[in-house]
Amino acid sequence: MWAARPERQIGVGLTAFGIFFMLLGILLFFDGGFLAIGNILFLSGLALILGPVKTVVFFTRPEKARGTVLFFLGVVLVFVRWPFVGICVELIGIVDLFGDFLPVVVGFLRKVPIVGAVLNLPGISHALDRIVGKKLPV
Repeated sequence: MWAARPERQIGVGLTAFGIFFMLLGILLFFDGGFLAIGNILFLSGLALILGPVKTVVFFTRPEKARGTVLFFLGVVLVFVRWPFVGICVELIGIVDLFGDFLPVVVGFLRKVPIVGAVLNLPGISHALDRIVGKKLPV
């Protein structure tokens, strides 16, 4: 049986906590402390999941330079106490960096019992198909 390496398991936990703290910071009217903690946890978790070399390669790909710059600019803006602007810039960078995974995520979410039923409603399904396309990259 395949077992994940411990650093990857810790990385998944850190990434999940990072996303949780970012969502909590947004829900608490863009609380800069929660957003900063979420950014640190998300980045450290991503580095543990991918490994240091692959993380640097991921963020330095020339075709994703705009997303990398916007993401890290958003992180800096959150750290210098501009949380609303920082999160907006950061989200644009995240979409640019991780946008290739969006069809896979939507395809997975459509198979989840309750979420899938909502995403397969006629209006929502049509809108999602227009945003992500009908074909998966695989």
